[in-house]
This record gives sequence, structure tokens and C-alpha cells, in this order.
Amino acid sequence: MKARRTTEVRRKYDSSFREEVVRMVLSGRPIREISQTLRIGENLIYKWKARYAGNQLPADAEQKPLASQGISLADYERLKAKLREVEQERDILKKALGIFSRGT
Repeated sequence: MKARRTTEVRRKYDSSFREEVVRMVLSGRPIREISQTLRIGENLIYKWKARYAGNQLPADAEQKPLASQGISLADYERLKAKLREVEQERDILKKALGIFSRGT
């Protein structure tokens, strides 16, 4: 089976354009809407959001870098892990409550 050759050229986006798209996402606009308006793949927008969210957006962005908030990356990761653990505990308790409240 021969590999299909595509004639489509990948578009390249400069960093200011990518940052602006991420700002739109962070401001609350739906990714699907942004994708359709700018004719960019949704997955690409999700990738940019993951790359630029947090520490990598400039200081004038809507989210301040962690360093300016006085939180180290290690503390942030520790807090994320603790949050995941607490959410799992909550979900287990919800399920247990549902099971025990059924009655026989």
C-alpha cells in the first residue's frame, strides 16, 4: 500500500498569535467557537493552552505566573496531588452514601 502524499502545507503561527488565542480561551470563550472562527484545529488550541497556561504566558496575561504569587513549582505539584487525593476520597464517599441509603 502506497503512502498518500498530501499537498497541504502546514501553517505556522507566531508566538503572539498563539498567546492571543490562549487569552481568548482563558477569558471563557468556547474552544470550538475559536477554532471555527480562526480555522484552527481544536486539538492545536488545547495544545497551546497546555503549553502557555501557568508560567509561560507573559505577566500581562489574565493568569499571573506562579512565581509572582509566591508558590514554587514543587508546592504547586504537591497541592495538585493532594487535591486529586481528596477528590477521590469524596467520590468514594458519595458512592458509599448511595449504596447505604438504598436500603434492602
